[in-house]
Amino acid sequence: MAKATSSFTCSGCGAVHTKWSGRCDGCGAWNTITEEAPLSAGPKAKSLGGTRGKSLALSDLSTKEAPPPRTSSGLSELDRVLGGGLVPASAILVGGDPGIGKSTLLLQAAASFARAGLSCVYISGEEASAQVRMRAQRLGLTDAPVKLATETNLRDILTTLDAERPQLAIIDSIQTMWADNVDSAPGSVSQVRASAHELVTFAKRTGTAVILVGHVTKEGQIAGPRVVEHMVDTVLYFEGERGHQFRILRAVKNRFGPADEIGVFEMTGAGLSEVVNPSALFLSDRNKPAAGSAVFSGIEGTRPVLTEIQALVAPSPLGTPRRTVVGLDAGRLSTTLAVLEARCGIPFAGLDVFLNVAGGMKVTEPAADLAVAAALLSAREDVSLPPDTVVFGEISLSGALRPVGQTENRLKEAQKLGFTQAITPARGKPGGDAGLKLREMADLAEFVGDIFGAG
Repeated sequence: MAKATSSFTCSGCGAVHTKWSGRCDGCGAWNTITEEAPLSAGPKAKSLGGTRGKSLALSDLSTKEAPPPRTSSGLSELDRVLGGGLVPASAILVGGDPGIGKSTLLLQAAASFARAGLSCVYISGEEASAQVRMRAQRLGLTDAPVKLATETNLRDILTTLDAERPQLAIIDSIQTMWADNVDSAPGSVSQVRASAHELVTFAKRTGTAVILVGHVTKEGQIAGPRVVEHMVDTVLYFEGERGHQFRILRAVKNRFGPADEIGVFEMTGAGLSEVVNPSALFLSDRNKPAAGSAVFSGIEGTRPVLTEIQALVAPSPLGTPRRTVVGLDAGRLSTTLAVLEARCGIPFAGLDVFLNVAGGMKVTEPAADLAVAAALLSAREDVSLPPDTVVFGEISLSGALRPVGQTENRLKEAQKLGFTQAITPARGKPGGDAGLKLREMADLAEFVGDIFGAG
């Protein structure tokens, strides 16, 4: 039988190498490759001379099981993202940029769960107890029955949690945890993977819900090995621009609820407050029409959200015009510009194009294509769209407009906020218009000619 050999893993990107070297071939970092001991061989089948394991109890797909119980935090936006509340024995990973408010959010969540009757333990590996108490005092949470500790030694943390058996444990952050049985520095791939494995195993064994805070890289991904996101039940990203007071909690993975659900918060002097109507928050004053502005009715998870897409088109003094995008995919902007030129005869050569989603919101769905085209044409022609109009639809490479899902929900949200008409792709089957005047377009050329009188 071949002897198990050690592997060498980069602590920066997680790339695995067969031998040690000074520079990682994956990310180019120096002195980040560390040796990892091989995994021990598991039990062998009896025919191979080893011991047999126990038989597993098998069941069919029709087995009836009660849904997991949930505990509400009292923060409706947090409960929405979690899928309806906190599930016992769940493991949750929360990531976000430094200083975005992760610790503030989780301290408020711990206080809310504690006031709801859960026994909560908050363990910080980044701040002293006095610093956490100062934040709690500023947020008005000193009366909440939350138990606090500061420690980075994983063995001591697990011993404490095993003795306390809380219903919720918050670890801030997983990158600061140190397992003494792993020969590497805190924050390395080996340490993060081992610490996450032990904490997730503790959650499943004892029924304690565990929330882990994770740092993110400059690319916006949670630092450490990707396997940590596979270990946990839920992965949440806390997003926002430093220049805006809005914060968005987004679920990118959830075994107990819908993914891509969002919760919207506003950062104030007294902490994070919930935003009941996100659509009104992301829309500026719509009373005065402005060129280069279009309102997009999008879907985030199960929630319709209206956002304002802003465009600016100006002559470029450069040989290569600039294409600057904030809050949207730059690739889809390039595609939309190419379709406008190839299918509608509207060139953007020699023009700088700036595109922005107001309020720091990030839009990823293809349904925003038509709103992007409307904002670009409005800015280029210096013609304002009616302020009571919403726009959504996907643009294909042929210039045709493709219908998008949940049209009725998008229209209902627009009608609720006072919009009176909508520009949408032509639908193959009749549907409710939610009280709005619909202007259905078959292709982009028809949209350009009807709305802007060009094409």
